Amino acid sequence: MIRVEGLSKVFRRPKTFTGPFGAVRTLLTRQYEEKVAVEDVSFSVGEGEVVGYLGPNGAGKSTTIKILTGILTPTSGVVEVAGRVPWRERKANARSVGVVFGQRSQLWWDLPLIESLRLVGALYDVPAQRFTASLNRLRDVLGLDGFLDTPVRQLSLGQRMRGDLAAAMLYEPPLLYLDEPTVGLDVLAKEAVRDFIVETNRLGRTTVVLTTHDLADVEALCKRIILIDGGKVVYDGEIEALVSSYAPPRRLVVHLFDGEDLSFEIKGSLPELVASVSAEHRIRDMSIEEPDLESVIKRIY
Repeated sequence: MIRVEGLSKVFRRPKTFTGPFGAVRTLLTRQYEEKVAVEDVSFSVGEGEVVGYLGPNGAGKSTTIKILTGILTPTSGVVEVAGRVPWRERKANARSVGVVFGQRSQLWWDLPLIESLRLVGALYDVPAQRFTASLNRLRDVLGLDGFLDTPVRQLSLGQRMRGDLAAAMLYEPPLLYLDEPTVGLDVLAKEAVRDFIVETNRLGRTTVVLTTHDLADVEALCKRIILIDGGKVVYDGEIEALVSSYAPPRRLVVHLFDGEDLSFEIKGSLPELVASVSAEHRIRDMSIEEPDLESVIKRIY
């Protein structure tokens, strides 16, 4: 579904001058500063995969997504999405992808949600019968009926996000890009969004590329992650392999009767460690801290 080979993107901007007449010098200068946003990135995503595309702020995630959607043209490299070059075939590419940005809406602010969805259907030339069938499925899966007639500006954040997901999938694209889809949502709204992504992938074999800082989303939805840092891919593989390779040691946390908490790294036999601690302390309770994806990603960063 997606093929990326040797992708690089370099942004050029005029050098900025300060001091007297600095603004004029900046305006007239022929000196430029270059910033490498993405450097020699290569990966592929197969049909039906749900892939987490992760990295710290400024790592190059958004630049990559903008190139995949055809918004930006790369400096060098090969990019194909469903057999098309996104920035050369923008209209055809736009019809085959859905995009949801958690902090920006594609809905019309003053219109009721249902009218926004009808406009999306008209923009993508969705036949009436197909539109009705798709809308009915989305109403059921996303629970839209309670606010279909509400202006978008009056929707809660969770309702708006469900509306954006409906707009992105109304024309049934085979590929869905999700950029921070659960940012700011409460627990129930997050669960609704995750359930929808799982169902969409299961029923339609929709390929999903997810960028997020909420690693609970990644653990719930993805088997594979691509980790990017400084514009370069530093890991591409299954989550389980990443955790086993980079996980911090397991720890035994002991709660004592005097209110003190002790933590021990588990290096050898757990029963021997427990016996050793028990011989010296009165233990009220104990637990084992297992490494999770968040602790691994934090350690890599």
